[in-house]
This record gives sequence, structure tokens and C-alpha cells, in this order.
Amino acid sequence: MDYRTEHDSMGQVRVEADKLWGAQTQRSIENFNIGRGIETMPSQIIKAFGILKKAAAMANAELNPQKMTIEKLKAISAACDEIIAGELMEHFPLVVWQTGSGTQSNMNANEVIANRGNQILGKKLLHPNDDCNMSQSSNDTFPAAMHIAALISVEDGLIPELNKLIGTFLRLEEENKGIVKSGRTHLQDATPIAFSQEISGWRASLQRDVEMLKHSLDGIRELALGGTAVGTGLNCPEGFDVLVAQKVSEITGKKFVTAENKFHALTSKDELVFVHGAIKATAADMMKIANDVRWLASGPRVGLSEITIPENEPGSSIMPGKVNPTQCEAVTMVAVQVMANDVAVSMAASQGNFELNVFMPVCIYNFLQSARLLAEAVASFRVNCAEGIKANKEKMHSNLHNSLMLATALNPYIGYENAAKTVKLAHSENISLRDACIKLGFLSEEEFDNVFCPENMANIK
Repeated sequence: MDYRTEHDSMGQVRVEADKLWGAQTQRSIENFNIGRGIETMPSQIIKAFGILKKAAAMANAELNPQKMTIEKLKAISAACDEIIAGELMEHFPLVVWQTGSGTQSNMNANEVIANRGNQILGKKLLHPNDDCNMSQSSNDTFPAAMHIAALISVEDGLIPELNKLIGTFLRLEEENKGIVKSGRTHLQDATPIAFSQEISGWRASLQRDVEMLKHSLDGIRELALGGTAVGTGLNCPEGFDVLVAQKVSEITGKKFVTAENKFHALTSKDELVFVHGAIKATAADMMKIANDVRWLASGPRVGLSEITIPENEPGSSIMPGKVNPTQCEAVTMVAVQVMANDVAVSMAASQGNFELNVFMPVCIYNFLQSARLLAEAVASFRVNCAEGIKANKEKMHSNLHNSLMLATALNPYIGYENAAKTVKLAHSENISLRDACIKLGFLSEEEFDNVFCPENMANIK
């Protein structure tokens, strides 16, 4: 294997000749053999670095054209465009488990952009620190990359998938209007409910989740860029913070603004905790919905069996013909992971000491995993399960009319205590509520038939 020699302030380092990174990236590779090749810095962060480094070069070119020349800007922009497009991922090998400030990933980006930019120019013009890191510090670039990546992952990834599932539930509501079934509370029989009403609960939960997610994003639209090392903006031209946020907005097509207080922006990660809380809330709702679906589909003969779901693959290596609610199980496992990640995000965010948080890589790693996994799980659940949900009308009707909780409709006519006696007799003697009520003398056959109609109890509007 061929090598070339790179150098930094600590001396010379050998780097594989075909790699675009430099000395500081190589030192990180050698010093942090933790999760190598598995828990590498998320691609969303790398692309976010491409976005912010291009934006910084654009802002520097306007504010300090003597140093950020048009030639340098074009080379940096071209290299950053390749990073944003995901074309240089092999040159970003660093693991999450590195310095807690993400300094080495910032330098990884600087070195790759400089070396790739020089390749494009055909000469050595760009320097990783002096040009690619101009007006910046790892301490403000990594927090900015976190916010950019987090916003995009939620706004372009999770929310669209939730909206698609909401659309599926809206269709199912319309298709299942007029079907009345037994409701359930405490996993026990309860009063009737329309199947469309039950589905509407799922749909409304997700709509509320989308509203909360959108509301939570305002905080992560603020960027730490311009704070440099400790929030004072040292070595940063006046107006850079506002301008670079504008440039990030132009590149992404999304609204970003400079953080009003850079001392807060560098050390606090409360905005990410807030957004992840909304992600966790969504995971909690998806857990509930997936559990409802798999329990309603339980059977096919000795379970509830009130709905059918698509049969996607064999469910057992020993029981022939068995099919399992695997999409529901995948969703619930992802929900567990998101809830666990919330602990990591929260703990990491609590470790802001003085002017810097040094748990940033683990914070954003877990955040982005949650957003990605949940978006993918929602999409898989929609395509492979929810789209194919069908009501078992016969079983719903049978369960409804066999439910003892229909006695609630008798309360206005015979009173709560007499209705309870009716239920207990029907249950103990395994007879219908009608027979029990008549046997106890509370109502005549004609009176019972006039006041007892389970389908009217669902209050369908």
C-alpha cells in the first residue's frame, strides 16, 4: 500500500495515498479504535459539515475577500458539493467515540475539503485551518452541524412519513364508517365504539405528534456559527454569524438564523433534548398503535381476530401456517430504542461544563438514530401492514353482541345497581343480557327490545 506524508502542529504522520484526509484525522483513527467501521460519525453530520463549510466560505468571501478569494471559494464550494451529495463518504472514517467536542470530525472535514479542493484546482492552494476553518472553531461548527442535521432529519425524514401514515388512516376511517365494535378499557370489554372512531384516535395522535415536532424545531434553527472557541466570536469578522446563517438557509432551502446568545449555543443542548422529546412522544404513540393493531389481529381463531393484516412471511420454523404481526413488532422495538436514546440524549446534554458541552457526538448519534429508525419504521409499517388492514365485520358483530358491557345502555331505565345484577346473572349463567334482564323482572321483552340497541351506543356523528 502506498502512503504519503502529512503534517500538523504535532509533526508528521503517514496517510494512505488514496485518502483525502490529513494528519489530524489520521491521529484520530490511530487513537480511537472504538466502534471502528460500525459506529462512525453519521452521514447526516458529514453532509451538514459540507453545508456549513460552503456557507462559511461564501460568507468569508463577502466579508474578507482578501483572504477568501474567488478561486478559493470555488474550490471549497466544489468539494463541499461533493460531500453534500454523499460522494466522499469513504474519506470520513472517524468514530462517534472521539473527543466530546467533535473537533476531529471538524478537522476531518477541513482536511478533506482542502485536499479535494486542491485536486480540483490542480495545485496546493487551500489550507485546512487557514481557509476551510476560516472564522470558525470546532466548538461552533459541530453544534451547528448537529442542528442542521437534526432539522433535516426530522423535517425531511420523519414528518413526511408520519403524514403518509396519517393519510392511510384517513382512508381507513372512511372505508370503515358504520362498523360498530366492542370498545375495550383495561383490556376488558367496554361500551361500543365505531371502528372508524378507533382509527381516528390513531390518526389524531399522529397529527398531534407532527404539530409538536414542527413546534419543537424552532430552537434548532439557531446556529452557533460565529461563536468560535468560547462564544466571544474571536477571529470572526463582524456580521459573519448573521451572514453565514443566511448562506446555510440558501443552501438548504430551510430557515436558519444565528443564535442570539453564543455562550448558550456552545454549551447547552436543550433544544435537541426538546426535539427528541417530541420524537419520543411520537414513538410512544407508534408503540400504542402497533400494539392495538397486533392485538386486534390476534388469532386467527382463538384471539380477538377483529381485523386482518397482510401476511408477509412465515411466522414459525415449527408451526406450519403460522403468520405473525412482524411489522408491529418492528415498530415496538424501534419505539423502545427511541425511548432508550432519549436517556442518552438527555444525559449528554446535561454535560455542558463552563463554555462547552463535550458529549456532543454521542448526543447527535442517538438523536439521528432515533429520527432515522422511527421514520423507516413508520414507512415499513404503513406499506407492509397499515395499508392492508381489513375489518372482520362478522367477528366484530359477534364480539359486540356478546359483550356484557352493553348493559350500560340499561342504566337510564333500570338503574346502575339493577344493571349490575343483570350483568352478573348473565355472566354466571352464561345467558344473554336480554334473558337475564327479563328473568330478573326489570324489563319486559318489548321494553328491552325498545331501549337496547348496541349500534346506537357508539354515538356516531
